[in-house]
Amino acid sequence: MRLILASSSPYRRVLLERLGLAFEQIDSQFNEAHSSTMHIAQLVEYNTMGKAATVLKQHPDGTIIASDQVAICDHQILEKPGNIANAEKQLALLSGKKATFLTGLCLISANSCQFEIIPYHVYFRSLTNSEIKRYIERDKPLDCAGSFKSEGLGITLCEKMAGDDPTALVGLPLIRLSQWLNPL
Repeated sequence: MRLILASSSPYRRVLLERLGLAFEQIDSQFNEAHSSTMHIAQLVEYNTMGKAATVLKQHPDGTIIASDQVAICDHQILEKPGNIANAEKQLALLSGKKATFLTGLCLISANSCQFEIIPYHVYFRSLTNSEIKRYIERDKPLDCAGSFKSEGLGITLCEKMAGDDPTALVGLPLIRLSQWLNPL
């Protein structure tokens, strides 16, 4: 089986390496939709499936893994902030609140397709402006949904976390993926 990770994310690459499977990593070059265009579940599905289908079209002999993630808090969708000002706004919004991170996962080949959205909940402690600025400066979470990296210093921003698969929070739900792939 030719396994392809349809992502340029170093976080997803490191996660997939944990399964000990040989795989290629290919950036899908898919133009993602953004939060203003559709409902959150539709957005996650559209972007995840779009990445997977784009790479499958280029590599029809492959089994493609794709993922996409957004966070939601107070009915606002939080995607990758892209810059410091947006990251500060997102973390100020998250301060003292619960955010739900929705991670779409797709495993697709010429013969089959599996898709699921895996939620993970993060309860943020109350954050001061100086804590937010220091965190952004030190962890540089500009490429992470909700401006939050649980695998880095972001863990210090939390009161607690809850969900079935902690790797979903990092961006690639390994529990579900390993059930689909059965790597052992």
